[in-house]
Amino acid sequence: MLQFKINIKILFVLLALPLVVGCARETKKDSVESLNIETYLKAASSDTLYPSDAQIAMLEKVIPKEAFQPAPKITDRTYWNAIAASSSGQAYLEKAKSLLEKAPEVPISDSIYRVANRDGNRGIYKPRYYRTMDRLEHFILGECIENQGDFLTQIETYANAIMSMKSWVHPNHDDNNNGILEGRRVSIDLGARKFGSVLAIADALLAEKLPEQLRTDIANNIQRRLTDTYLKSTKYSDENNTWITSTSNWNSVCTSGTILATITNSKDYDKRIAAIGSALNSMTYYLSGFGDDGYCSEGLGYWGYGFGHYLYLAQLLYDYSDGQIDLFKFDNPEKMRNVGNFPENFVIQDNRCAPFADGVSRVSSTGSNFANILSAHYYSAIKPTEIRLEEAAEQLMVWNHPSLFEINDKAQEPQLPNHTYFDDFGMVISRGKQHTPFSIAIKGGHNKENHNHSDVGTYTLVLGQDIMSGDIGAPSYRAGAFSPDNPARSSWGHPVPKFNDILQSNGIERKGIFKQTDFKEDTDEVVIDLKAAYDFPALDVLERHMTNNKSGSGTITIEDYFVAKEAVTFETAIMTLNDYKIIDNNTVILTSENQKVKAEIKGEGFKISIIDELVPVEHLREGGPAYRIGIQADRVANTGKISVVYTPL
Repeated sequence: MLQFKINIKILFVLLALPLVVGCARETKKDSVESLNIETYLKAASSDTLYPSDAQIAMLEKVIPKEAFQPAPKITDRTYWNAIAASSSGQAYLEKAKSLLEKAPEVPISDSIYRVANRDGNRGIYKPRYYRTMDRLEHFILGECIENQGDFLTQIETYANAIMSMKSWVHPNHDDNNNGILEGRRVSIDLGARKFGSVLAIADALLAEKLPEQLRTDIANNIQRRLTDTYLKSTKYSDENNTWITSTSNWNSVCTSGTILATITNSKDYDKRIAAIGSALNSMTYYLSGFGDDGYCSEGLGYWGYGFGHYLYLAQLLYDYSDGQIDLFKFDNPEKMRNVGNFPENFVIQDNRCAPFADGVSRVSSTGSNFANILSAHYYSAIKPTEIRLEEAAEQLMVWNHPSLFEINDKAQEPQLPNHTYFDDFGMVISRGKQHTPFSIAIKGGHNKENHNHSDVGTYTLVLGQDIMSGDIGAPSYRAGAFSPDNPARSSWGHPVPKFNDILQSNGIERKGIFKQTDFKEDTDEVVIDLKAAYDFPALDVLERHMTNNKSGSGTITIEDYFVAKEAVTFETAIMTLNDYKIIDNNTVILTSENQKVKAEIKGEGFKISIIDELVPVEHLREGGPAYRIGIQADRVANTGKISVVYTPL
């Protein structure tokens, strides 16, 4: 990853570069109309993602005949000397040189692949992959900047090693029998798209600097491992690339890399058009994963990863079509603007957010912020103060379009309202306005959301900068992390009710519905109907009431009320990653690094008892250990209520 700020002294040089890049493309006539995305999507086939004849006819009007050139070739010294004179180019070259003496870690052996697949051990494969790709990308662009031949030997070594690997997918994405490794099928995943797109960039930029046989091998590998399998899946919906209809980050990430590789590498105009047409159809699925309100159920980290690659695809196709294909607006500009502004709307306070699903609880200051920067330009989101990139394709876009990647000199804090209501997906953030604000995020949603934890009704309680109680976040990605039996991935590991030891079920119909919302200056109240989240016919009513009384230091109340056709056991829970002390069956003190909160517990219709236990998940993304403080009714009942009143101390 490279962090840099544009040097103002050479900005005028960089601003001229898009003109240079544009000269390499076929000139479009002013009379050509932009692709109408809404009309295009209506012309799609009902049973395949592969573009229909009508869609292909539309695309032929806006897509040039020649392959895409992601940046001028190394022989264009006007372009590359300008990059070499820039602060970002110099920093990029410096890092590339620092990596030059590192011993290659590819090819990654079949034995490592098989162990990683069998044991779910990402640690023996993925670090090698990440280091390899980071080095290769730097070698490619470093050579373009310096033009001395110092990187060519390593580029050839890495490219040949990568192409010698039988599988380009991450081992944990192969089937249990290693079908991809053993050649029974060809699939694209988060790793394969990166291998292919980086090799495509190498060939496009270095061109004749590479041996002819290497260039031929690169073209053939991209064609077989990406383009052909992608087009086959979009036409016939086979088992190999099921992500093409996914609403998760996989779709945008794999699609963007596949399209970059295909339109850069393929000499077949029809295949380039078919790939682009399929991608446009596929993005309807990806974007349907966001609410019209912009809500991203995958959380803030995956918003950056997934939506960042969507924007990479959008900029890629905008450039290739000379602005005739505009995915930044797609068929719903208002929704796209909401998605682009999701991060600042999702913040609870002090850069903290809810770690729902596989999300993160803190706004990151590391990793790529490509999505944030382009969202600032296209959707008027807050401009970052620095540019952080993780991929060569992103870096080229920054160099090609410096005016799109403007940054602020000083950090701009979002002006957070008293509350935010994502009314499409069903999630509320109620923000306290005390000197040390006491706030809560609480969700309804459904149990088929991306990276779902069967957690309808979960919440996150924040005092100042500290998360005090609520959602404990996701298990770290290692063996068993995605098992339905993982306690952190079930409703048992969340602060939600259970009846007769019955937990929430999965499915889009297993949902929570906001029945009531009442937002006032000093008090916010919501009522969520949780009944549908449980496959429990005896349950007539299950409602979760949340009240945030913002007066004084604040109090936040979570109240669960139920009615059943028969007498049932009833239990809810306080979840925490903090130290705690059980004072009695009605009082628990939670203590974080900087804050302390008292939880007062009351039962109606029965007495309650507390049974605390360690969450048996060793590795959590939010740290740990985590604890479940179970709150149980002391007898079976047909109706009752448990309330937990949180008060700062």
